[in-house]
Amino acid sequence: MIFCYNCGRRLSEHDFCTSCGADVSLYKKVVHVSNMYYNEGLEKAGVRDLSGAVVSLRRSLQFNKSNIKARNLLGLVYFEMGEVATALREWVISKNMSPEKNIADEYIDKIRSNSGRLESVNQTAKKYNRALVLCRQNSEDLAVIQLRKVLSMNPRFIRAHQLLALLYMKQEEWDRAERELRKCMDIDKNNLQTLRYLKEVEEAMMPEEGVKRRRKEESVRYQSDNEIIIQPLSVREPKRGGGLSTVVNMVIGLIIGVAAMYFLVVPAAQSRVRSEEQQVTARISSESDAKTARIQELEGQIENLSGNIQNLRAEIDGYAGTGGTIPVTEELLQIAAEYTETADMQVAADRLEELGERVDMAAMPAGFGRLYQSMNAAIGPELSKEYYDAGTRQYYGAKYEEAVGSFEKAVKYDAGNVEAFFLLGEAYRLSGDTVNAITTYDKVIELFPETARARDAQRRKDNLNAL
Repeated sequence: MIFCYNCGRRLSEHDFCTSCGADVSLYKKVVHVSNMYYNEGLEKAGVRDLSGAVVSLRRSLQFNKSNIKARNLLGLVYFEMGEVATALREWVISKNMSPEKNIADEYIDKIRSNSGRLESVNQTAKKYNRALVLCRQNSEDLAVIQLRKVLSMNPRFIRAHQLLALLYMKQEEWDRAERELRKCMDIDKNNLQTLRYLKEVEEAMMPEEGVKRRRKEESVRYQSDNEIIIQPLSVREPKRGGGLSTVVNMVIGLIIGVAAMYFLVVPAAQSRVRSEEQQVTARISSESDAKTARIQELEGQIENLSGNIQNLRAEIDGYAGTGGTIPVTEELLQIAAEYTETADMQVAADRLEELGERVDMAAMPAGFGRLYQSMNAAIGPELSKEYYDAGTRQYYGAKYEEAVGSFEKAVKYDAGNVEAFFLLGEAYRLSGDTVNAITTYDKVIELFPETARARDAQRRKDNLNAL
């Protein structure tokens, strides 16, 4: 369900608002893209890709900041990531934009109604910030203590888990760092920062994969006098006697073992490693190509949508900006209202004339043109009569150039005033302007055929052409 950005009415399947007539084709596309990113964020949140959901939902709000569903879901994602304050901010914005029937009210009330929870949120933020300060002061041990307190109060606070893991990494406590990062993965599966840290931890632990750490049960403790001796189970006490044969057997066995490793184990291991490397290289190449294609596709969509947004903004400026449809229509309505109140035809006519010169009538809506023509039709005949009377006085007073100006306005406001047209031609002729006189006589002949004035105009024209 989409509502008009101009009047707030529900839009139909048409590309214009049936209420106010605004063009909403581009606006519908923008809203559609916003909803597409919202659905993408919803899918990512459903599979616990919370950081990916945040990116999609933020893009949704970039296209349509009034997308209440996207903003409420963004708050829920932040809440799930332990960012309670950020979640509250999104819900408060949502409530202010849509006060009626908004589920954000319920989310906010659940948090505000629990004073203990609010205090816990405040303490969590303070302790986390204190841990950051301690890290900058190289007090990592105290920072670890603060972060443990933070996570005891808010176990889902991803940034606290990440910072604690980073401190463990600095202290080379790789097992603890891995546990914290695994907790982050349980909350947000595709968090980029978590994946980077986890990769570094795995690389640090990789050299120890071939050398398994001994468990307590893999060693034997016994006491000799006042000393405690720890002996691995794999170590055996050497037997007495037979020293030379034992040495020879060991040397032979060592030679056989080395030969077997060189001819059997090493080639197989090398072949396996090469095969695995080829498979990994092929997989990474395929994934890279797919991601590159997807990135190019998304960049193309963003570029197209950016162009559409600019066109939409320009179109909106054409409606609401200076000289746009809305301000000009308001000006015409104001002229009509003042004329209705004062009945001053001269002022209304001057303002209509100035407006007509300034505005492209062909680009205006049909309703604007009808109102403009109706105003001229209402004012024109009376105003034409006044200019005709003034021109007649000037004409018979031998003020022909002044009469030309009055008669021109008379025929402008009433094109059916045949007397004004004929006397305009006469005023041109008597003032010495033969070209305009003949042109005016032609208009009289064309507009008022088979009339006495048309015949008079033809005679005047013939006389002028004969000169």
